[in-house]
Amino acid sequence: MVENKNKSIELTDHEAELYDRQIRLWGLESQKRLREARVLLIGLNGFGAEIAKDIILAGVKAVTFLDHRNVTAEDRCSQFLAPKESIGKNRAEASLQRAKNLNSMVNIEADTSNVDDKADTYFGNFDVVCATQCTITQLERINAACRKHKVKFFAGDVWGTLGYTFADLIVHEYAEDVVQTKKIQLSGSGEPMQKEKFENITVTEKHTDTFVPFESVLDVPKASLPKESEIYYMILILLNYREKYNKDPLPSGRGSEDFKAEADKIIKKYDLENRINNLLEGDIYAQISPVCAIVGGIMSQEIIKAVSQKGAPHNNLFIFNPDTLCGKILRLGQ
Repeated sequence: MVENKNKSIELTDHEAELYDRQIRLWGLESQKRLREARVLLIGLNGFGAEIAKDIILAGVKAVTFLDHRNVTAEDRCSQFLAPKESIGKNRAEASLQRAKNLNSMVNIEADTSNVDDKADTYFGNFDVVCATQCTITQLERINAACRKHKVKFFAGDVWGTLGYTFADLIVHEYAEDVVQTKKIQLSGSGEPMQKEKFENITVTEKHTDTFVPFESVLDVPKASLPKESEIYYMILILLNYREKYNKDPLPSGRGSEDFKAEADKIIKKYDLENRINNLLEGDIYAQISPVCAIVGGIMSQEIIKAVSQKGAPHNNLFIFNPDTLCGKILRLGQ
């Protein structure tokens, strides 16, 4: 990547060759925007590893791994960037070498600090901040700092076989290719009558969308939620549990009174009765690799769309339901 005298970014011949398929997919200007993007990724669990892989392969400028935690036995279920012999070592540092092997053109660094020790101004050093495995308090604080510095903010998690992603792009401009049908007139040879013919043309439309902060999607009325939004209630339960106990439920704590108490609060608040019993009794422990791949792929796709300004972003919550194996986009808090 080189910078010309007019401060615009130009791709080298090697970069143009490496990213040829992507350039054909979303255009040269979008790829240039990606090559300027600096991304902060908070949390290098299995979900974070999937996000890291995808955005590094896409060709962003730089990625910083921020994680003070160490690699655990549970990470071996899905965290493919950390070698199996790295258990007990810092996750960000353990993930560094394999991440660098993915794309030598991306500058990747590891930071072993706790996110709580970072000043609000720290987040202004990036174009995108993506937070995983954070408490509600941490997410709200990071989101507020990103809004102050006009940084695109993403959050998400995977618990067992369910997961979500959230985006706050503040005010976001993007281009979208739309296929339109156009009628053309053809004169028949030697015939006075004209014949109608239709053809499809692709038109690029520009749009602007407004987003809300993370706190706005945490306490929405039941009436504003569409049907089959059970995963939303599970997200609230799991986030509230993490907020209170600073950890996620473990398999050894299956059916614990602490977790049941947090679930009962949401069930009572939203008058759910037994609607989410099957999910509460399901797999919400550790992280399942295929689900990390699905939800992590959605998250990285949304980061790429936001940075490249190509394609309509999810506004604002994506939820993945393990019972139906389907995802749903909810626009909440607006």
